[in-house]
Amino acid sequence: MSAAGSLLAVIPVAAVLLLIVAAMPREAGAVAPLRLAVVRAVLLSGAYAVLVVEVLGAAHALTRGAFTVAWLLFLVAAAAAAGLRRRRATRLGRPAAAAPVPVSAAPAVSTAPRPVPVGAVVSGGGPDVSAPAAERGEPGPTPTQAGRGFADLRAVAVDAWRAARPGERLLAGTVGGLVLVELLVALLAEPNNFDSQTYHLPKVEHWVAQGDLDFWPTAIHRQVTIPPGAEYLLLHLRLLTGGDHLHNLVQWAAGVVCLLVAARITTQLGGGRRAQLLTAFVLATTPMVVLQATSTQTDLICAAWVACAATLALDGLSRRTGWGTLLGLGAATGLTAVTKTSGLIAVGPLLVLWGLAQLRLARTDRSAPAGPATPGGGRRSWPVGGLARTVGGSVLILVVAAVVVGPFLARVTAEFGHPLGPPRLRESIPMERHDPASIVVNALRIGHTAFDTPLAPLRRAGAEVIISGAEAVGVDPQDRAITFGRELFPEPAWYPDEDRVAFPLAGALAVIGAVIALARPRRIAPERAGSLRAYAVVVLTAVLLHTAMIKWQPWGNRLLLYAVVLAVPLAGLWLDALLRNRAGGRRSVATVAALTVLATAALAGVLALSYGFPRRLVGAGSVFTTSDWDTRFLRRPQWADEFRWAATAVQDSGARRIGLVQQNDNWEYPWWLLLRQPDGGSPDLVALQSVLPERPPADPSSVDAIVCTGTKAACAKLVPAGWRLEFRGYVGYALPPGR
Repeated sequence: MSAAGSLLAVIPVAAVLLLIVAAMPREAGAVAPLRLAVVRAVLLSGAYAVLVVEVLGAAHALTRGAFTVAWLLFLVAAAAAAGLRRRRATRLGRPAAAAPVPVSAAPAVSTAPRPVPVGAVVSGGGPDVSAPAAERGEPGPTPTQAGRGFADLRAVAVDAWRAARPGERLLAGTVGGLVLVELLVALLAEPNNFDSQTYHLPKVEHWVAQGDLDFWPTAIHRQVTIPPGAEYLLLHLRLLTGGDHLHNLVQWAAGVVCLLVAARITTQLGGGRRAQLLTAFVLATTPMVVLQATSTQTDLICAAWVACAATLALDGLSRRTGWGTLLGLGAATGLTAVTKTSGLIAVGPLLVLWGLAQLRLARTDRSAPAGPATPGGGRRSWPVGGLARTVGGSVLILVVAAVVVGPFLARVTAEFGHPLGPPRLRESIPMERHDPASIVVNALRIGHTAFDTPLAPLRRAGAEVIISGAEAVGVDPQDRAITFGRELFPEPAWYPDEDRVAFPLAGALAVIGAVIALARPRRIAPERAGSLRAYAVVVLTAVLLHTAMIKWQPWGNRLLLYAVVLAVPLAGLWLDALLRNRAGGRRSVATVAALTVLATAALAGVLALSYGFPRRLVGAGSVFTTSDWDTRFLRRPQWADEFRWAATAVQDSGARRIGLVQQNDNWEYPWWLLLRQPDGGSPDLVALQSVLPERPPADPSSVDAIVCTGTKAACAKLVPAGWRLEFRGYVGYALPPGR
């Protein structure tokens, strides 16, 4: 990465930081205002990044210059907004500082009835945590505090650290240490995720080479059919920096967002400082989060967008949603859809919860004009203005989401005749059977994989029970209609691998928290029982929908990451309630057990970071001792020299136009790195096979050389007669006579 590329990469970061200042809530009593500002800033930045790619792609202008101009404009706009926000906050804050209001002159607390949050419908609970702090009897931030910049945040953090108890400091220190070490690994390690080598990163390189987003002939359908939202973000870094050295930072940043938003959700559900720290601790030590935070996978990015939707939806439980939050909900929905459609399984129920709450508030809003008189002389219970506002807000959310994801869906529909892509995609991941027995068997298999442990006898016993039960109800546990591809259940998932590692500790804590939140929410949050139960219902609904819609697969745990992020606040709230329980001055057995689980979770997180695969701190394959090129091939070390051998032979031949022969799950990305032009430009790579009916492959006779991955037999079928074909294991090349 060049020095210029490093400087250009700073522009988006600076813009987001300025946006956080500009997005600080103006209303007094906002819950966790700084974290709310972070949510607003990342949603606006994410939507802008996606739309920049779509607009410049349509103009065939996916170039470094165009992206630099786009981010400079965004930076200027963010700086102007931040400056305006601070000036307004200063004007509002000075009178209060100059003339403090005496206590005797403080306004009386209103006794007028407040709108009832939707959670109260579920359990009759007390006021919702998302209500203004003044309504909860708590002091809210002053206008000056709400608009403070980053210069004052250090003093606030220092004060909070001094006020924290030793246990809270230990929790915060562990979370902070993990995040910082993950940042180090993300910076040191080269992208080496298996799927990234096959389709995530080749997708980015195709866009750079073409200068637009048009589909291309390819043997790997996932390069064009899988939603590209995460790759859009990588494209910005690729063009600004000229390489992939910062690609891991996108998922790392998404992980930080997940931690902040999960802690805010805990606050909204009634959790104090310790509950928030427990939530962040459980999530930060979850091995799947630890490993994906240094990866170019896409699951943490999806989880971050879903979490943003959740926290904004919770804000709507006790107050009418403003236009800015409606835009944020729309952006979160659209960003989830364009990143990973499975995340919509959770966003849908969250929006339903938000809509019910808004309808409830509209019904109890006495300031809104009532509907026309009924024949009996009464009034309709739904105020016309409040109902119209809720319906209009719902439509706005859908419109904004459509603006974000619509262009991609339009291209997919035009190419395949269906917005969800070709039949092979629609049938490979979603469940094809929905009878109750099949759904139950699928759910049990997903749960078995998610809660896997190193205890092999326990794994085998659990699998045997599930298989026997499935056969007893007439369901084949390996049925292709409920099982991805040719995979076979069970599959060990305890090992700290970024694609499949289980989360038994975080999952168990979340399940316990959810059960108590549903059955006895007042034990966890007495004043927020209604909202807590409603949120637990949404999380449970999302998990049940996931098991009814997504086939079991060995790497299915990472597909559940969005649900883990949503569920962990329930674990944090329950743990906090448990730690408050003391008997005779000594902690109860349950409390000691909880502390033991937390210590085990910390150990799991540290071990995942230290020894996790395929990026680790110590041992074979360490980021400190492994070369950049070998790091890329830690999944398949034997391929590293084979790719170099073939690429060197092709380059020495002077070939310019190079044909690709590969199968659906083969690695393509190394060719983009090895065959670059001397000036750093993209190589001229064309596919000699295509699974896109409207995109025919190139004629083998039209290329100067052919590179192959997979089997020699598959490559030989496409090599013109008289060409020389060489093969080593997984990789081969072919050259025409005379080269």
